[in-house]
Amino acid sequence: MSETRPTISRDQAVAPLFAGIDLGGTNTKVGLVDDQGHLLGYRSMPTKVELGPEAGARRMAETVREIADSVEVGMADVAQVGLATPGTMDIPAGRLLLPVNFPSWHDFPIRDRVSHHCGRAVTYENDANAAAYGEFWLGAGRHLPSLIMLTLGTGVGGGIIIGDLTIDGQHSHGGECGHIIIDSRYDARMCNCGQRGHLEAYCSATAVVRRTEEAIKAGRQGSLAQAVADGEELTALLIDKHADRDDALAWEIVLETARLLGIGIVTLAHTIDPAGVLLGGAMTFGRSESKVGRRFLERVREEVRSRALPVVGEKLQIDFAALGSDAGFYGAAGLARVEYHRTKTK
Repeated sequence: MSETRPTISRDQAVAPLFAGIDLGGTNTKVGLVDDQGHLLGYRSMPTKVELGPEAGARRMAETVREIADSVEVGMADVAQVGLATPGTMDIPAGRLLLPVNFPSWHDFPIRDRVSHHCGRAVTYENDANAAAYGEFWLGAGRHLPSLIMLTLGTGVGGGIIIGDLTIDGQHSHGGECGHIIIDSRYDARMCNCGQRGHLEAYCSATAVVRRTEEAIKAGRQGSLAQAVADGEELTALLIDKHADRDDALAWEIVLETARLLGIGIVTLAHTIDPAGVLLGGAMTFGRSESKVGRRFLERVREEVRSRALPVVGEKLQIDFAALGSDAGFYGAAGLARVEYHRTKTK
């Protein structure tokens, strides 16, 4: 499947070229960019997890070749490929370990197999860190020297960028910001990972829906509760819709989520002291284009200012991410670019 995005021609491109692959449980995105991050070509394809990891690695490589052919460049013009995947991984070894949504892909040397099928060197990274790097290089963080990115969706993903470095950590689990603890009580909410009190347990879309369900079962009324009673599926999008209509419960959920997110950001900011924090993912309440998104963002900022050390609270920039779901493949390509140029200068 091909999707339309603004692209440049081969003649406009600044060499060398880099491919970025963002492996997802449902779809995989692949883009080819030049040395300045301009897009030459793009494809989105079904991942087809059931075909197994070797077939997946081959199909990813084939898609890179298809894009290169479609813009009339050869694989020899692709200097390096970046690959971003979800799941537990060993980044230095280039291996997927126990990815939840890829049951037959466990302990698979994905970096080297994609490299084999591409015939190019591959840079391997966690998908959340790749998305953060995409925003750092080309998106809302392009003017920031360092940033933390939080992606709000089914879970809460995180990525930390300092200069041109992703914080991968000793065990390839750096940047797991969704699993910082914001509630230390013994009966704190359970996170999807099986531990209690994590940011994800309160600020993911899954958690937001769960908290709203509890409030409705406890007797809360209003347009949101009525919509659910009438058979509409309770989702973060429905909560956003009724907050926009000034439903009291919907607003309470949105603003409490912002408050709790602000608490988590303070902990991260005091640890890393980044120049900025970006909020991305599917649950951003319409971002700055929506009154709900604007109020959500301001409530996050208010909480951070009220709790952070004064210098941090005053200077930390908090905003929405800009690249949407494209951040992953752009970031993967960008990290391949960093590694390629670093190697060339040694």
